[in-house]
Amino acid sequence: MGLLLRCCSLLLVLLLAACQPDNHPREYQLEGKTMGTYYVVKFYTEQQPDLIALQQELDTELELINDLMSTYRPESELMRFNRQQGLEPVTISSQTAAVIAEAIRIGQQSEGILDVTVGPLVELWGFGARGRITRAPEAFELAAIRDYVGVDKIALDGNSLRKLEPRVAVDLSTIAKGYGVDRLAEILLVHGYQSFMVDIGGDMRIGATKPTGPWKIAVEKPVTQERSVQRILALSNVSLATSGDYRNYFEEDGIRYSHLIDPRSGKPIQHKTVSSTVLHPAAITADAYATTLNVLPATEALAFANQHQIAVLLIVKTEQGFEELYSDAFKPYLTVN
Repeated sequence: MGLLLRCCSLLLVLLLAACQPDNHPREYQLEGKTMGTYYVVKFYTEQQPDLIALQQELDTELELINDLMSTYRPESELMRFNRQQGLEPVTISSQTAAVIAEAIRIGQQSEGILDVTVGPLVELWGFGARGRITRAPEAFELAAIRDYVGVDKIALDGNSLRKLEPRVAVDLSTIAKGYGVDRLAEILLVHGYQSFMVDIGGDMRIGATKPTGPWKIAVEKPVTQERSVQRILALSNVSLATSGDYRNYFEEDGIRYSHLIDPRSGKPIQHKTVSSTVLHPAAITADAYATTLNVLPATEALAFANQHQIAVLLIVKTEQGFEELYSDAFKPYLTVN
């Protein structure tokens, strides 16, 4: 009888253990296409999530952002504004206004280096929707377009956006991905998911640490051949964005023309910085700063970053290979835990 009782007790313990919920967080992943690229969302939770409903919510938000800000959708809110020829103010959505406000802030802070009206110059140099060119533009073509390019050619007052030059056009491609990352992260937080990683085409926002520790994020080596890793960062509660010119350029008569345009000259950058990686609490801001600091020559970029306490890693091409330069605010991230 004693042996039977012990066996029954053991069976009861096993049955009770089987009925207990699994308290160990599990990783879940969702992915899809948006903004001409991919998105990946990873998160940890102890409960079984409704992945179908969550993905629908994420996709709906991304579709809204595209409908508002895409330059590839003719009827997006932004493209309707761009087509307008008059100077009267236009009421825009709070979402688009928030993105433009941050673009104007950083554009003014950088003295025009970040310029969301530079799209016509990008097109002129063959890096826009109309496709590649076979020769560099003539000086008179460049001068004609520069007349209506500049962040000072638009004015935002609340949700009211106005052109100060009728030909000006706004392109938010240097900042909209970051905004999309932030919006997906906010959805995850609303659902109670604290430990997550949101990635839209390389722009990321990282939440709390994983059960095993910080998220390990690779900074890509700026080479055009096989993808390889320059550095691994251990991150939590921060956003990351990288801007680089090593995959999007053309050459003519031995001269390399980058897709990154310096608004001061109206021409592609010619310096040796091949990528900039920025860490910032908000992905929208990291996205904008990454472009800004890639357009600036390395010495100017580091001076700007240190002045404004921006964490940036620059990769510069030298005769010996690639050299890393980093701002003071980036130094705490150099050691992988």
